[in-house]
Amino acid sequence: MNRVELADFLRRGRARLTPSDVGLAPGSRRRTPGLRREEVASLAGLSVDYYTRLEQSRGPRPSRQTLTALARALRLSDVEYDHLFHLAGEEPGRRETASTHVRPGLLMILDRLDDAPAQVVSDLGEVLAQNALARALTGDVMSRPRRERNLVRRYFLDPDARSLFPEEDRAEHARVHVANLRALAAARPDDPEPAALVAELRSGSREFARLWAEHNVALRHRATKRFLHPVVGLLELDCEVMLSHEHHQLLVIHTARPATASYDRLRLLRVVGLQNLAPAALTRPIPGAAPPDPPSA
Repeated sequence: MNRVELADFLRRGRARLTPSDVGLAPGSRRRTPGLRREEVASLAGLSVDYYTRLEQSRGPRPSRQTLTALARALRLSDVEYDHLFHLAGEEPGRRETASTHVRPGLLMILDRLDDAPAQVVSDLGEVLAQNALARALTGDVMSRPRRERNLVRRYFLDPDARSLFPEEDRAEHARVHVANLRALAAARPDDPEPAALVAELRSGSREFARLWAEHNVALRHRATKRFLHPVVGLLELDCEVMLSHEHHQLLVIHTARPATASYDRLRLLRVVGLQNLAPAALTRPIPGAAPPDPPSA
């Protein structure tokens, strides 16, 4: 690990960004260009003390999860992502498998969607990034350990996850999850991740095992979804999915049709924001899941 070079790379990456680049308000009294240390730490889900020590060449060796979070916070390109890993003494993830690194272009789009819930999700269902309105709608998924960010795993292994949706819609959500996963597993036979997820869900969920045996295949990229929010109530939202085939990532955007009750409720949700109103479904841990990662790792 090259602590001096890593510290310099982090400082320069922070200095070249503005608050608007990462979806933050400009604020006032900025004496120097770029983001503040506390802003980068918040975006990466790290403690300010830990991030400060990294920039001062005295921090411990970052984990791969921490490096990925820093790359996302600093909007690093693929080449810069690899460089960050090399400075920390780690090998970057293989390009032929799904990456958790969200490209800067996708993050830029995400940051500018302030009136629609949007998130970047891997094709396996792992949430990789959310905007503020998505956090308000479905909970702050990125604050959870990585294992608990997978929407498919949560849907079948955590019964409370389904409280986000009306009861009459839940069976259809289950079928779509399974059909998408089956298509994905067939398309990536040499990738161990889809196979491992399928094996885990088949052994842990009777419903998943039953639906898997039906051998339905589908890749649905547009739908209308209904969400139950504890404060604003029922929202019927159109779901648009934009694909990034090279990186196995999807940009999922939910919008409400104008002049509808859902449109008014979505505007209200934008106001109430994240005032501890997130549904319990995405804030409770999955039974048997690992405890949250420490803030400095």
